[in-house]
Amino acid sequence: MSSSQPVPRRLPRRIDHAARRLGRAGATVAALACTAALLTSAAPSTAVGGATAATGGTAAGQMPFSPTVSQPGRFNAVTDVPGIRVGQVHRRTAPFLTGTTVVYTPSMSVASVDQRGGAPATKETDLLSPVNSNPGVNAIQLGGSSMYGLSATDGIVRWLEDRGEGVGLGSTGVAPIVPAADIYDLGRGGDIKARTTPEWGWVAAKSTMGGPVRQGAYGGGTGARAGGLKGGVGTASVYLGDGIYVGAVVIVNAAGSTVDPRTCELLGVQFGLGDEFAGLRKPKSSECTTAIAAPTNDDLNTTIAVVATNASLEKAAAQRMSGNAHDGMARAIRPVHTLYDGDTVFAVATGQGTPLRVNNPADGRQLSAIFSAGADTLSRAIAKAMLSAETIGPARSYCDTYPSACTSFAKAAQWRTEGTSTVMTRRLFNDARRHLEVARLPWR
Repeated sequence: MSSSQPVPRRLPRRIDHAARRLGRAGATVAALACTAALLTSAAPSTAVGGATAATGGTAAGQMPFSPTVSQPGRFNAVTDVPGIRVGQVHRRTAPFLTGTTVVYTPSMSVASVDQRGGAPATKETDLLSPVNSNPGVNAIQLGGSSMYGLSATDGIVRWLEDRGEGVGLGSTGVAPIVPAADIYDLGRGGDIKARTTPEWGWVAAKSTMGGPVRQGAYGGGTGARAGGLKGGVGTASVYLGDGIYVGAVVIVNAAGSTVDPRTCELLGVQFGLGDEFAGLRKPKSSECTTAIAAPTNDDLNTTIAVVATNASLEKAAAQRMSGNAHDGMARAIRPVHTLYDGDTVFAVATGQGTPLRVNNPADGRQLSAIFSAGADTLSRAIAKAMLSAETIGPARSYCDTYPSACTSFAKAAQWRTEGTSTVMTRRLFNDARRHLEVARLPWR
C-alpha cells in the first residue's frame, strides 16, 4: 500500500524556478509551470503494487526514472498516480465489440462525480455526494454495454468482497463501493445481446495492475466511436512537483467531434506535453476536405472518465475536481454534454493526511492548480484515445482517415501495445462464473 503525506499549507514563490526547468514555450506549459509552483513540499510517494516507485524507484529490467515538473509521469498514464491500478477486459470477435475498464484503489480513496450529459448510464453515483456519508471508493468501472453493462460491477464487488475490501460491516462482512458509468456500444459487434456481465467485471478486476495502460479499442473503449471516427480508451498524467501527480483515463464515445473542422487536427493535441505528440502533423488539405470531421447526430454516445491525484482532498474538493475536469472534455470534444451523451467524470484522491478543503482560503491556490491540471490532462487523454484507436468495421480511425497526419507519428502503435487488456474467452468466462457462485442460501 502507498501513503502520501499531507501537503503543507505554505506556498513559497517558485514560479520562475519552475518555468526555467520547463525549457519550452506555450500557454499550456506556462500554466503548468504555475501549477507546479503552487504545490509545496511533500514527501514523495511510492506507487502501489507492481508499479515502479513514482519518484524514481526501479522495477526489474527498467531504468531509474526521475520525474520532471510539468511533464508526464513514467508511464504517462493514470497509474502514475500512487494508489491507482487499472484492469481491462475486451472482446472484438463478432458478435461482441465491447469490454470494461476498472480503476482500482487498494486503499479506499475519497471520490466524487460530476455528470453533465443528457443520457447517462451510471450506478452508485449518489454515494459520492459530499452530503452523503460514504467515505470513499474501492474501484470505479468505465464500461461498455450501456445500462446492461452496469451489471459487470457485480463481479468487481464480489472480487473485492473476497479480498475483504470495502466499508466494514462488523460481523456481517464488508460493503465494497464500486460506482460506474458505461457508454452505449450495444450491437456494434453484431448482436445487441452480446454484452458485458458480472463475469467480465470479475476478470477485469482480477487483472488490475500498475504500470502502462493499453489504449485504443480495448477495455471500455472497445466499441467506442466519436464524431464519426473510431474512439477508445486513452490515458495521460502530469507531475506537478513535490511528489504530486495528476492523471486521467477516459473512454471517448462522443456525439461531438474530437477534430477541428477547419484544420482536421485533433483538438486535444494543443495541450500536449514534451514530445508526447512529436511527429504528428496537420493533415493535408485534400484529406481534410474529403474526410468526415462533423459530429454525429445519433443518440448512442457518452464520454466517461476518471481524473485522479495523490494529493489529499476532502469529498467536496473531489467533486469540484470532477466538475473542473469537464472543461478539459469541452476543449477536446465539440459539441459536448449534449442530450445524446451521458458525459460523466469521476475524481479520485488517494492521498492521506489532512485534506485540502474548498472552504479553506489557504488551500484555494493549491486546489485550483490541481483542478487545472486535471482538466488539461483529460484533454490530452482524449487525444491519445483517438490516436491509439484502430479502424474496426465501418468505424475508421483518425490515422486512417487522415493518413498524412500520422505518417511520422510512431507513438500510437506504442500506446496500443504497451500494458494489457485481457481478451474474454469462453474459458475465462466459465472460470469467472465458478468464482462468482454464491453459497446456497440457508433456507429454513
